[in-house]
Amino acid sequence: MNTPPTTPVSTNSDAAEIAKFEAAAHRFWDVDGEFKPLHRLNPVRARYVQERCQLAGARVLDVGCGGGLLAESLARAQAQVTAIDLAPTMVETARLHALDSGLKIDYRVESAEMLANAHAGRFDVLTCMEMLEHVPDPEATVAVFARLVRPGGDVFVSTINRNLKSFALAIVGAEYIARLVPRGTHEYDRLLKPSEIARFARAAGLDVVDIAGLQYDPVREQCSLTSDPSVNYLMHLKRRAVAS
Repeated sequence: MNTPPTTPVSTNSDAAEIAKFEAAAHRFWDVDGEFKPLHRLNPVRARYVQERCQLAGARVLDVGCGGGLLAESLARAQAQVTAIDLAPTMVETARLHALDSGLKIDYRVESAEMLANAHAGRFDVLTCMEMLEHVPDPEATVAVFARLVRPGGDVFVSTINRNLKSFALAIVGAEYIARLVPRGTHEYDRLLKPSEIARFARAAGLDVVDIAGLQYDPVREQCSLTSDPSVNYLMHLKRRAVAS
C-alpha cells in the first residue's frame, strides 16, 4: 500500500502556514485562480534574477518552491535547479507539472536547514520568494541561506514590507477588498522591513547588492519593478568571498 508523503520535521517552520498552501495545491497552476497574482509576478521576479547573475549551468536552489512557478522559469534559463518545500502536495504538483513541461528539476520535500547540513556551499544561486514572512524565525532562515551558497554566490528574496501602506494594500486591499489572495494569507506582525532583512544578512555574511520594489496593478493585471520597496520588494544579496 502506498503511504502519503509526510512533512519532514523542521525547527523553523509553522504547520498552520504549511497547511494553508497544502489545501490549495491542486489549484496552483490555475492562472485565473487564487494564485493569479503570483503568475503575473513571476516573469518580473525571474527576470530580476536572470539579469543579476549567471543562470546557464549554475546550481540553483529555490527555497519554498510551492508548485514550481519560479523553479520552472529558472530551469528554462538553463540552470540546474533543486527546489524544496515542506508542503508535500505542493511538491507533487510541481513534479507533475515539470514532467508535463519536459523540464528536469530536482524537487524535494525538505527544509533548507536539512539541506544545509549535507550540502553547505553547494549552490551558486539561491532564491526564496514570498516565504520569509511565513517562518517563525526569518533571521535563522537567512543564516541558513548563507550556508547553502558558495562564497561569492547570490541570494534573492522577495517579501512584503511592514508599515501602514503595506497593511492597507497587501492585506486589507488584496485579501479583503480585491480578494486577490485568500484571507489570512499574510499576518501583519510577520511582515519584514528591508532594514531587518539587511541586518539578518550582514550577520550571516551576506551583503545587500540591490533592493527593488514590486508593483502589481490589479486592474491591468500587470506587474513591474519600481524604486519603491514600501509594499512588495525584492532583495539581491551576495555571500562575501573568502579572504585570500
